[in-house]
Amino acid sequence: MYQVFPVKYIKLCSKFDTKIRIRIKKYYTCCLFIKIKEIIIIIIYSYPSCSGAAAPGLAADMHFRDNVIAFIGPACAFALEPVALLAAYWNIPIITGMGDQPPSEGELSVTSGILGRINKMEWRNESSGIFKDKSKYRTLTRMSYCQCRLRLVFSSIFKEFGWSHVALILDRSDLFSWTVGKNLEYGLRKEGLLKFVRELDGNFEDESYHLYLRDASMYARVLILSVRGTLVRKFMLAAHDLEMTKGDWAFLDVEIFQGSYWGDHDWEVGDEDDTIARKAYEALLRVSLLQPTSPRFQDFADTVRQRAQTDYNYSFSEGEEVNFFIGAFYDGVYLLGIALNETLTEGGDIKDGISITRRMWDRDFIGITGHVRIDDNGDRDADYSILDLDPITGRFEVVAHYLGVNREYSPVIGKKIHWPGGREGPPVDVPECGFLGNDPACTSTEAYTFVAYTSLALVVFLLVAVTAICVLYRHLRVSADLNNMSWRIRPEELLLEIGKPFSSKINLHQAIAENFGLEQRTRRGSQFSGGSLPPTTAFTTVGIYKGERVAIKKITKKKVVDVTKKLLWEIKQVRDVTSENTVRFIGACFCSPSPTVLILTEYCPRGSLKDVLENDAIKLDWNFRMSLIHDIVKVEQGMSYLHASEVSAHGKLRSCNCLIDGRFVLKISDFGLKTLTIPSDLIMDDSYYTKLLWIAPELVPLTVTPGSAATQKGDVYSFAIILEEIVVRGGPYESVKSFITSQEIVSRVAASETPPFRPEVAPKDCPPDILSLMEKCWNEIPEERPTFHAIRETIRGIMKGYCENLMDDLLRRMEQYANNLEALVEEKTEQLSLEKRRSEELLYQVLPRQVACQLMAGELVQPEQFECVTIYFSDIVGFTALCAQSTPMEVVDFLNDLYSTFDRIIEFYDVYKVETIGDAYMVVSGLPERNGNEHAREIALMALAILDSVRSFTIMHKQNAQLSVRIGVHSGPVCAGVVGQKMPHYCLFGDTVNTASRMESSGLPLRIHISDATKCILDKFGTFDLELRGEVELKGKGQVISHWLKGCSEPDPRPPTPKYRKHSVSTPENNLNPLIFPPNNINGLKTNNNTFINLSELQQTV
Repeated sequence: MYQVFPVKYIKLCSKFDTKIRIRIKKYYTCCLFIKIKEIIIIIIYSYPSCSGAAAPGLAADMHFRDNVIAFIGPACAFALEPVALLAAYWNIPIITGMGDQPPSEGELSVTSGILGRINKMEWRNESSGIFKDKSKYRTLTRMSYCQCRLRLVFSSIFKEFGWSHVALILDRSDLFSWTVGKNLEYGLRKEGLLKFVRELDGNFEDESYHLYLRDASMYARVLILSVRGTLVRKFMLAAHDLEMTKGDWAFLDVEIFQGSYWGDHDWEVGDEDDTIARKAYEALLRVSLLQPTSPRFQDFADTVRQRAQTDYNYSFSEGEEVNFFIGAFYDGVYLLGIALNETLTEGGDIKDGISITRRMWDRDFIGITGHVRIDDNGDRDADYSILDLDPITGRFEVVAHYLGVNREYSPVIGKKIHWPGGREGPPVDVPECGFLGNDPACTSTEAYTFVAYTSLALVVFLLVAVTAICVLYRHLRVSADLNNMSWRIRPEELLLEIGKPFSSKINLHQAIAENFGLEQRTRRGSQFSGGSLPPTTAFTTVGIYKGERVAIKKITKKKVVDVTKKLLWEIKQVRDVTSENTVRFIGACFCSPSPTVLILTEYCPRGSLKDVLENDAIKLDWNFRMSLIHDIVKVEQGMSYLHASEVSAHGKLRSCNCLIDGRFVLKISDFGLKTLTIPSDLIMDDSYYTKLLWIAPELVPLTVTPGSAATQKGDVYSFAIILEEIVVRGGPYESVKSFITSQEIVSRVAASETPPFRPEVAPKDCPPDILSLMEKCWNEIPEERPTFHAIRETIRGIMKGYCENLMDDLLRRMEQYANNLEALVEEKTEQLSLEKRRSEELLYQVLPRQVACQLMAGELVQPEQFECVTIYFSDIVGFTALCAQSTPMEVVDFLNDLYSTFDRIIEFYDVYKVETIGDAYMVVSGLPERNGNEHAREIALMALAILDSVRSFTIMHKQNAQLSVRIGVHSGPVCAGVVGQKMPHYCLFGDTVNTASRMESSGLPLRIHISDATKCILDKFGTFDLELRGEVELKGKGQVISHWLKGCSEPDPRPPTPKYRKHSVSTPENNLNPLIFPPNNINGLKTNNNTFINLSELQQTV
């Protein structure tokens, strides 16, 4: 906690209006505006300790020498007590922003050193609640919390959950824990809630925490831990060992404010017990002071952090919050100002401390910390938060509040307490059979129960003995199958193909070490190949396992997957599915410690049924289509076989899950393994609802993810949707998806409209028998849908006259496809070459050509030091005001016109445009190719050309307005290199960049402001007209000499400034430079965070 001075005071003089400037803490100064009809002079005496001996002396000096009328502070208990007594005697108001926490060990040591002796135990006992006695401290007002009110907070929690048996464990070796515990003991015992109290000395490591918990569990299921933060963790670990964190017990602790002063109450300390501690803390509720979150307080906190850094060289650590007590001191000064105003308005005596104090008591006001309520005893009714550990994030979150205004437990809307053990509610106050399990109501029936159960057990034993012999062999066999781990694949056994020729492979361990992702390069499936079909192109992740090419499906869970019995049973089910028309399960690879699981299945290089339907190069006649349908419903090998297996139902039957192997046999995939395949994060986007288009209407309300609710009748419905896809050769509901979203389609299907909402299929598009079968399969009533066995019989009748074998049909067409293959390859090759040229040109626009060539060659671009380059900065004067008066599209059109003009100008000069952000434009010369001293001349001529173009530039939507820009130029050394791998950016680093930007921000409209370094280089050419500006103040540089560039006596041989377009069409396709504003980002530029200088600063200098 910060050092708080023992005394601060305010001295009043005569008859002026002014603002009060108050220093609340050493690390913070703020301005508070209070209208008082007197001059207020603030005098701050700082003393580097919290001594109870020094504070009254300083207070006496202020009273007798400076005639003060109020004390703000002290914050320490030792210092506060004598000063508060003196203030009561002198009739002077005293306001402190702290509560009634006991003195720290440091305060005890300092005061003991001055006074010679301090009885710590006496102070420990006496300091708890002493300031509540306002008969002694008549003029004391406390703006923070009062420990005496903590029992009201806990009482509200107990009332909310119906708890009336509470145990308390407190640490007598920690002053704060001791005083809090004693206050709670007194208050809760008075209310009749406290049934057990035990004290311990937390300084001894050999304390038996298990023993304390066992003793407490004999009297209560609710335990309050008033101990230092490190002991909370030890108690919770002990409770976990005793299995007291499974939901039958509840624990509470007090962490008034986060910070080292109060001790570390977190479960995470970086040792091997962190995982257990996190689980145990799920049974813990925490009580803390309510941390203000209003925008006003956040602005206040930001100012505190800024002043702490600039005035006192103190930096807040990451995650460290601004102390609540800083705001309490602030509110105390504000409350004093209100009381003084009222006194002056009513003609009262501002030196009447009792009168001023009574005006501050028993009143409400809105302060920087929120709603402040001071009771009739001069103490604040503080607000508290009740926090619960989120088992997902591992962080405590606020789930309820205790508001001092109404003194009630108030749950946070949208939040709930995560009770451990999967419970939906809190632990019961008293167990059914009592705390010791000896309730007579439970023991009286035990004798009768024993006789009944014994008799029943004998009968059951005989039955089991006979049955066990019959099922023992089956059980042993199933157990052996479950324990057979041959399906589990080690990472080193798997090679991954990395998207290059098949000879390019990478070991899975190496892939994980190099952060090699298993992302799908494109959509699931593959194109066809073969003599008469287009060439094979793999779209799924492919690997090599034991010399066999396998398909890999990557699943990322939230935590490492445990191999449970349920998972083993699901794996056994899919391993037992071995038929010609189902995809064979090969195994799974657990990439520990990563929560990634790889599912290995048989690789089908011909893609999916969805690929076939979407490939216009494949001609589908009804012979081809009927062969595909026949494979799906085969009794002995297709869906009928799957329904007869232990998998029972598919649940995710879609066209993309019907794969085609190298022999053109259709195979069903992605069935079973619900434990692994359910995603960890559910994103309900359009893709999610598109997958639900195959789900039967009765299953839509039960489906969290496709496959989570699976029935055989639901698979029949999915088959009907696949039939519709085959008939219309498109996706499901193809005819209506152009004007209705997938989510709306799913909603209408689930609504069971009359007639039911189904895909539209024209009778002319398919044989009548297929249309009739389709309508039966998507019947609204599940019981009226046929089974796959019945579907198979129907298909068998329809198949007469068609070729049942897909291979025979394909071989017939091989010659036809081969004739078109050569032309198709030539066309694709030309398209690839054209796209390559376009990509290269686009890369040359983003990066210097030299750097781009290195990147395309796979070379590493090393950072390079340049001894001297010249950097140009410009921005638009009044850009903010112009944006306020224009529509966003007008601003985009205007910037595109202006920067297109600039871009055409810089093409004639040896310069490189670094970037544009908003209205800022940055150009450099002299890199990446050095050009001697020409860089200064090139930038100077370019700046003059740009300035000429600006003078004649017309803003299309404000043609009467004159555009003005500021230009700044500076020369010096920089370091340049490529930053980042995704969206690489060529960045400049060095003080030269900062100085150039400062030259621009300190310039004038329509003037070119150059540094003395640039001027010295330009003087060597002898052709530039320069004017001395003199010394200017640059941020971070002090006074520097600068110059104005007015012109050049030598005519520029390059072409004149090109004219910008005169007519602007407000459509992104027509008026946006695609290299500046890509079509998918028409709202403006993305800021590159890797840029050395923050160009947003240029906006603030306008």
